[in-house]
Amino acid sequence: MTNNILGMIQENMSGFSKGQKLIANYILNSYDKAAFMTASKLGKTVNVSESTVVRFAAELGFDGYPSMQKSLQEMIRNKLTSVQRIEVSRDRLGNQDIISSVMQSDTEKIRLTLEETDRGRFDEAVDALASGNRIFVLGIRSAGALAGFLVYYLRFMFDDVIQVNSSAMSEVFEQIAKVREGDVFIGMSFPRYSKRTIKAMQYAKDKGAKVIAITDSEASPLAAVADYALLAKSDMASFVDSLVAPLSLLNALLVAVGAKRNDQLETTLSGLEQIWDEYDVYEKPGGDR
Repeated sequence: MTNNILGMIQENMSGFSKGQKLIANYILNSYDKAAFMTASKLGKTVNVSESTVVRFAAELGFDGYPSMQKSLQEMIRNKLTSVQRIEVSRDRLGNQDIISSVMQSDTEKIRLTLEETDRGRFDEAVDALASGNRIFVLGIRSAGALAGFLVYYLRFMFDDVIQVNSSAMSEVFEQIAKVREGDVFIGMSFPRYSKRTIKAMQYAKDKGAKVIAITDSEASPLAAVADYALLAKSDMASFVDSLVAPLSLLNALLVAVGAKRNDQLETTLSGLEQIWDEYDVYEKPGGDR
């Protein structure tokens, strides 16, 4: 048996009743929300009785629902080690077709992210970003790929966009030392959360900058620091972080900011098109092969 609650649920799935399977599937897909629901709320969410939820906890070996809830919350806070991720993934995938399982899971994460996104909060983050002076972006480890993507497109719309180099804590603070009121700081991290990113976000907030978090849950420590927390589902496929939903959220953020800075965007792209044409950057239809 794997030593985490998701593994326990997966291992016992075949023995669950129909109602218990509804609970199990909800927890596997949305454990960040389930961890902070009462037994009654969880039951209503999946259309089963509160007593079924309590029996579900007992079926897993807990002495009551609060114990299971605490286990979920501890898992979220500490998250899973890389080895545990592999164990959970092996249990969840079993003998299924991997490409179908992973891509269907990614599709579900985008759907859940769309359904659960707070539109008002999203709009506020867009306004803050569109009106920012300088923009600082920090993403560490796998989130570095997201940071690079975001910075690439933000530079079409803003003159001063800084992708913070994350090689050392001291270097991070050296790069953001002059952050001030009127600036925007975007920090992104997913389980397991980066302490370096959290500390940098807190520093920027203390200096008066608007802070936007791109993370996975209200329980994320990044959300606690941020002025605006934009949430995207990010589960694990083995040791690999699923960044499909976060990338889709960033796409939406860029398009929304682009609509507000349309004039700057058109001017920049018009100039770039001339440069690209002059220096033969892109292949042209019918050109030499």
